[in-house]
Amino acid sequence: MIPAIDPTPSPARRAVGDREEAVLQMSDHDRRPGAVWALPAFLFFAAFAVLPMVLVLVLSFTSWNGLGDPQPAGMENWQRLAKDDELVASLWRTLLVMVASWALQTPIALGIGVWAAGKQRNRAVLSALFFVPLLLSTPAIALMWRTFLDASFGLPNALRGVLGDNTNLLGNPDLAIWIAVFVMSWQWIPFHTLLYQGAARGVPVVLYEASVIDGAGRWRQFWSITLPQLRYTIVTSTILMLVGSVTTFDAILVLTEGGPGTATRILPLHMYFMGFTGYEMGYASAVAVLIVVLGTAMSLAAVRLSGFRAMQSQSEGL
Repeated sequence: MIPAIDPTPSPARRAVGDREEAVLQMSDHDRRPGAVWALPAFLFFAAFAVLPMVLVLVLSFTSWNGLGDPQPAGMENWQRLAKDDELVASLWRTLLVMVASWALQTPIALGIGVWAAGKQRNRAVLSALFFVPLLLSTPAIALMWRTFLDASFGLPNALRGVLGDNTNLLGNPDLAIWIAVFVMSWQWIPFHTLLYQGAARGVPVVLYEASVIDGAGRWRQFWSITLPQLRYTIVTSTILMLVGSVTTFDAILVLTEGGPGTATRILPLHMYFMGFTGYEMGYASAVAVLIVVLGTAMSLAAVRLSGFRAMQSQSEGL
């Protein structure tokens, strides 16, 4: 005999049901954390980002050699920017480094990241070894490559039979900037690989299973599934590369010191030499503001042109 079931829910069940209904009736505004939650991050950003930028902006309207009190200079430093031929040349070198770094790092990081997201044998060991450059400091890496490429004791000297008298690679004005791009990419490709590896692991497996039923091969899956699913990660990686290329400083300073001549003197180095070698802190501050504006403009352009601002979740089930 089947016992009778009381349709009346228990008090505990009614309480759970009331909570679930209350959560469903909450608006998006009620579910979001209040402004107090963002206050620590806002204060940190204001103290260590906004305030220094404001001080640099104020200093750009002064004349100061690093000693004594800054003296008001009006628009003198800003008018000088348009007349500085070396500034224009440094700007073009910065854009060259930016484009070359993106063109070199993106396909390599994307390919290795997608590969590292798989389940191949020894993948974890190879990935760990590949990420070692990311653990080293930038000056140490630049010093290592400077020693490695030394014309007298490095690899070029060992290849003298092939290179002939052209062993001073870092002293070649036509090669120095490309070597700098290679060294920076060697360090930062592992970082972008991590981004692509994490994003590739988040691609829904059902998409690949359906493509196999349709007869798609590995390359077809990559171009039709993996690459479109990674488009937002590509945008994020691109923005980081652009901003990093605009603000890079220590690697080129240690590797070439801006030389030979001014062959690798990009905007941050130009700012450094004007401020700490020429003792023109006011003008160097104007160059620093220009760098901030350039980096911000590049980021906003990448976001706007890629549609990243209107992105939607690609997570399975959402």
